[in-house]
Amino acid sequence: MRHIQRRIALLALPALVGSILVATGPAGADPTGPSAAASRSQPEDRESVRLVQIRLTGADMLDKVAAAGFDLEHGLRRVPTGIEGEAVVTAEQVTELTAMGVEVLADDAGFAWSDQADGGIGVDAAGARAVQPSNHQATVRIARADWFTTKGQGFLYVEARTTEGQQADPIVGMQLENDSGKGTPFGFARTMSRFVDSGQYMFHRNLFKLDTRPTRIQVTSSTGGVTTGVVSNWLENAPPPLTATPSYKSDFVDGYKHPQQLYSRAKEIARQYPDIAEIVYLPNQTNGYQRKAQAQLGGTGQAAVVVTSAAWGHEGGNDITVEFVDRPDANLPLAVEVTGKAVRVLLATDAAGGPASTATQVADALRTRSAGLIDRAHPYRTNEGSGIVAPTAGPVALTDFLDQKRVGAPEGEVPRGPATIPVLRIGKHRDGKKPGVLIQAQDHAREWVPATTSLESAERLVHNYRSDRETKKIVENTDIFFILSNNPDGANYSFYNFASQRKNMTNHCPDASADPAQRNSWGVDLNRNYRVGSGHDGYAGGSTNCVSGTYQGPEELSEPESKNIIWLVEKYSNIKFMMSVHSNGGQLFWQPGAYIADGRITTPRPPLGDEAFYWQSAARILSQVKAHRETVVTPENVGGSSDVLYSSAGNVREDLYYTYGIYAFGWEVGGSVYNPATGNWQGGSFQPEWTGNPELVSGHAETMEYANGIMEMFRVAADWGKDKKDPTSRLIPGDGKYRGPVDVRFETSEPATIYYTTDGSRPTLESPRYAATEFREPGQVFHVTETTTFRWFSVDSAGNIEKNYDPTKKDKRNNYRTATITIAKK
Repeated sequence: MRHIQRRIALLALPALVGSILVATGPAGADPTGPSAAASRSQPEDRESVRLVQIRLTGADMLDKVAAAGFDLEHGLRRVPTGIEGEAVVTAEQVTELTAMGVEVLADDAGFAWSDQADGGIGVDAAGARAVQPSNHQATVRIARADWFTTKGQGFLYVEARTTEGQQADPIVGMQLENDSGKGTPFGFARTMSRFVDSGQYMFHRNLFKLDTRPTRIQVTSSTGGVTTGVVSNWLENAPPPLTATPSYKSDFVDGYKHPQQLYSRAKEIARQYPDIAEIVYLPNQTNGYQRKAQAQLGGTGQAAVVVTSAAWGHEGGNDITVEFVDRPDANLPLAVEVTGKAVRVLLATDAAGGPASTATQVADALRTRSAGLIDRAHPYRTNEGSGIVAPTAGPVALTDFLDQKRVGAPEGEVPRGPATIPVLRIGKHRDGKKPGVLIQAQDHAREWVPATTSLESAERLVHNYRSDRETKKIVENTDIFFILSNNPDGANYSFYNFASQRKNMTNHCPDASADPAQRNSWGVDLNRNYRVGSGHDGYAGGSTNCVSGTYQGPEELSEPESKNIIWLVEKYSNIKFMMSVHSNGGQLFWQPGAYIADGRITTPRPPLGDEAFYWQSAARILSQVKAHRETVVTPENVGGSSDVLYSSAGNVREDLYYTYGIYAFGWEVGGSVYNPATGNWQGGSFQPEWTGNPELVSGHAETMEYANGIMEMFRVAADWGKDKKDPTSRLIPGDGKYRGPVDVRFETSEPATIYYTTDGSRPTLESPRYAATEFREPGQVFHVTETTTFRWFSVDSAGNIEKNYDPTKKDKRNNYRTATITIAKK
């Protein structure tokens, strides 16, 4: 059932049948699209790189800036005026960003939600309230109204949508009011912020402080629509975390770990606990923590030559020297001498005895006459190489630049050459019969907390298995796979060479981007290298520029690291849940994760039942995160990633969900934490100080709280595996006679997908699915104008079908649900 259900999810959403159903389609969007830059400057020196706060006008500018090679992925957040975040840049690149229209902010100039009431938006609210449209005609709808507390402060988050939202001239405004508890009047008018992405109106939203929990809100549109809604709790009433048990063991990780330490500990866990743990080795070795040796001779002008060894630096490339030699005689031809690892280019001379070899000629000679020592030689970047090469002062040594340790890096040499990634598998029954959970950390090299969070979770499982009842249930009812670092090459580069490294170390760059000064920008973004909704298919958020932070690779699944994930889920088909752990945005994501910018066409949205299951699971997971130190991942940062932030073409979540039916989450740990001393939300970083402020920014605190969340995800999977109970559903209002048109909707006992018909046919898996009114909203409302019979069945997230109905074949029982809405004739 699960694979059948997911296959249907890839089909276009079926049209509503019959004239009795009225639906409104989304408004169109202005066409936008990324434009790739051919070349741009890169950091020449690690020490010159710094973080700056920036503001972009929207997702279209984000795509353009990323395509130009700037590194500003993660830690981004939506604000009413666009997107804010950090860029890893040099002073020269700040100038380039400004020229592209990016606003560089002062450190404290970022957007903050206003908590001040204002005079509203000039709407005659009393007049607007006098006439309430019926549900099917509503111009204003509330998607969610959530109340939560953190560090002693209350917050209300609201999303509302108006059918007039796409209108930009004049721009439609929305006003929010709330009560102060049951029976109190509405007040505290605030203007809500309009969220537009890629030219498409999304919704209005607000997050603001309140000292008293409201029970209801009222939203009014500047065009006259008005609606009210009930406030719900967000991350409240969570069960105590496992760590609340006095005998529970936790806090095993004492600092950041590089890949060698992570893999060594994984193997040791398997050795220590053979009854519940083992190692699975992934078949595709990485490219390796290794580089070809290089030298750049002659500066950066037309006479500059970039030289790259054929051998890896540690395998002999670092022993090569290149020398450009002047000769006194006239009219001498260009020649190359090779003695051992020493390459001497004897420069040609003109009739006067002066140097006469151009950079292009010298590069050609080095490639063809260096006895195989030189693999690549070319003019600098996009130069034509027309300048005359000058002799060097002596031999110039090639280097792979990997022998210089970054200040503060751990002691010890990093193993060179391809790496084999071990997977730590934990479970009492590792026979494929229990639901599998894949935890994949550190796709992005500089994200150190995801690795420690995952290791802490693994340690908790094995240390508490025999002494804690809840942990024993997890280990005996799930099959867990930990990839503690999916990007060991890039992670080592981050630890030992360039802390801000994001991608792996595979260099796919052409000559124009292959000089040593670009080395910190080489590599593939592993979370843009998958097959569904990829940049190769026209989806936004993946770059074709090899020095971009979101470079998608030369083709889908070009990298061994991404091939390994596909191998793993195909070999172990019991894997039904997946968490790709990242940092540091403070978000929890699922599908859709990508869209085509022109028209903002997303990958297919999950069925309403799956969407509800994602939200239910997220609430459980994030409630356990909050239990550690009251860190709240706010509702605005939860949901389909393309809906609440930006498009990320070719991400792993979508491939696993749409291709294999796996509930795949993307988690941005860290992010903003509320600071009661300042009254503001304080952001995090990729590598926060391990023992920093435990109430605000601390690698240790983030590791502990998000390990709580991962442990809860295991419990979600265990509950899913044991779920044998059929869902129930009903049509509201149900069977009956009505004097006029009536609005009806479906309701389920748990997250479930409903398949229905209204044309008299029996419902099947090919029937229309009950959908949301709009994304991030509850189920649609049907406006019934004539007598209609609904036939339907529901399927829950575990594949249980209501009343044990079999939609794949006919039988005499026809035990699907049915209800007839009879409309009396006038």
